[in-house]
Amino acid sequence: MIVLKQENRVIRDVVLLMIVFLLLGGGKSYAQENFAVRNNLIYDISGTPNLGVDVRIAQHWTLGLNAGYRPWPLDDKTTRKWRHLLVAPELRYWTDSTFHRSYWGMNLVYSHYNVGNVTFPFGLYPSVRDYRKQGDLAAIGAFYGRSWRLNRYFRLEGELGLGVGYTWAKKYDCPHCGTYLGREDKAFLIPKLTLNIVYQKAKKKPVEPTIIDIPVKKDTVPMLVLHSVEDNTGKAGALQQDNPLLEHISQYRPYDRSRVLLKDKGALFVYFPVGKSSINHDFRGNADVLDRIVNVTRQIMADTTSTVCRIQIVGMASVDGAVSRNERLAGARAQALKQYIQERVQMPDSFFEVANGGEAWADFRSQICELMENTTNPDTIKALQQAVRVIDTEKDLNYREVLLKRLAGGRTYAYIKKHLLPDQRNSGYLRIYFDYVPDANAPVINRATELLQQKRYDEALSLLRSVQGDPRAWNALGVALWHKGEPAAAINYFRIAAQQGNADAKHNLKEMEKVKK
Repeated sequence: MIVLKQENRVIRDVVLLMIVFLLLGGGKSYAQENFAVRNNLIYDISGTPNLGVDVRIAQHWTLGLNAGYRPWPLDDKTTRKWRHLLVAPELRYWTDSTFHRSYWGMNLVYSHYNVGNVTFPFGLYPSVRDYRKQGDLAAIGAFYGRSWRLNRYFRLEGELGLGVGYTWAKKYDCPHCGTYLGREDKAFLIPKLTLNIVYQKAKKKPVEPTIIDIPVKKDTVPMLVLHSVEDNTGKAGALQQDNPLLEHISQYRPYDRSRVLLKDKGALFVYFPVGKSSINHDFRGNADVLDRIVNVTRQIMADTTSTVCRIQIVGMASVDGAVSRNERLAGARAQALKQYIQERVQMPDSFFEVANGGEAWADFRSQICELMENTTNPDTIKALQQAVRVIDTEKDLNYREVLLKRLAGGRTYAYIKKHLLPDQRNSGYLRIYFDYVPDANAPVINRATELLQQKRYDEALSLLRSVQGDPRAWNALGVALWHKGEPAAAINYFRIAAQQGNADAKHNLKEMEKVKK
C-alpha cells in the first residue's frame, strides 16, 4: 500500500491548494463572479471523483486547478486496476469579459498511476491491456471550450483539445501483476474531451441592484430618453478635454511650409528671444507651456490604455533677416525643444517628428490678412494688400523682404513690424498625437440602443446583459427592462445610473417616479 500512501499525501496537498484558490477568489472585486467550482462528468463516468476550481485574475483571464483521484481497487493484489492521481493547472482566456461563453486555454498535467488489464476506448493506450504499468506522466496541452448557462448558478462547459507528454514507468507482467519486465519511458499524445458541470458563486454586483416591488399606474407611459455613448479613449482622451494640444492619431497631418500653424487651434508654442535657439523656461509664457507638455506626456506614457504616437515639433524664425541665418535658427529651435522634452521624459527619437519651418511666411501672410480685416483705414488696407501681393508673387525670399521694406518708402514695413514682428514666430510649434485601446463595449451599447429604437427589445437586452458591468449600459438596460414589462428592475437601473451622473437616467428616473401609484 505504499503507492496509496504516497497518493494520499499528494491529494492532501492538492486539496490545500484548492482551498487557497477559493480564498484568492475573494481577493479582488469584479463586476462578475470571482471564481467557479466544476466537475468533469466524463471523468465521473470513468469512476474517478474529480474537482476543478477557477479564479479570475483579470477581466478576460482565469487561472484554474483540476484534480482527479481514483483509489480503487484498494486491494493491490487485484489484477484489473486503474488507480491514479491527476493534477492539472490551467490558464484560460475568455472571449467575453463575463465568466462564460467561449474560451481558449493551456494546461499542464501531472499524474501518478498504477494501471493494468484495462481496455481504453478508441484504441488508446493499448500497452496496458496485457501489462501493468506503474509510474508518472507529465504533459502540456491546449484546448478550446464553450460554456452554456443553465441558470444563475450553474452552467455546462464542453472542451476539446490535445496535449503532448512524456511518461516514465515500470512495466510488469499483467496476469499476476508481479513479474517486473523493466522500464518503459516514452513520449505520447493525449486527447482532451471534457464536459463540465460548473457552479458559479453568486456575488453582489452593482450591475444587478436589489429589485424592489414598485407598483406603477396602469396605462401610463413614461417619456424615456436614450442616447448613444462615446468611446472610452483612455487617459489620453480624458486629458484631451483640458489639453487641446492632444489629438488622436487619425487627425495627424505631416508638416509642410504652406501650413498656417497659427490657425492650428490647440497647438502650443514655445517662444525664443530674438536670434536665440536655447530654451528659456521663464521667457514670456514658456513656463506654463513647457510644464504642461512634460506633465501630459508623462501621464499618457504611464497609462496602459493609451499611448503617445507622435510628437510633432516645428521650429520657426521671423521673416526679418537673412534667409540662411533664419533657416539655421529655426532648425536649432526645433532640436532644442525636442531635447528639452527628452531630458524630462524618457522617449526615443522615433516618437518625434522634428521639422525645420524656416521663415514663417505662411503665418506672416495670414497675420497681414487679419490686420486688413481689423482696420477700416483705406490707405492701410491698400498698403497691406500690396504687401500680400509681394509675398504671393516674389519667390526669392531675400528679395521678397527687400521689396516689402521698399513699399511706401518703408512705412508699410514699419507698420507691419510694429504690429506683427514682436510676436511673429520666434517660436517652436508642438502638437502631441495619441492612440488608445479600442473600446469594445461602446459599439455593443450603441447597437443595443439602435435595437431599442427599432423595438427589438429581446435582442437589445441580450446585448446589454453581455456588457452590464459597464455603467454606460445601465440607462439602456433600464429602458429595455421597462419595455420588457419589468418596471421595478428598470427603476433600479435608472437609479444607479443616475447616481453615476447619467443625465438620461436622471430624466428617466423622474419619468418613472411619475407613474408610481
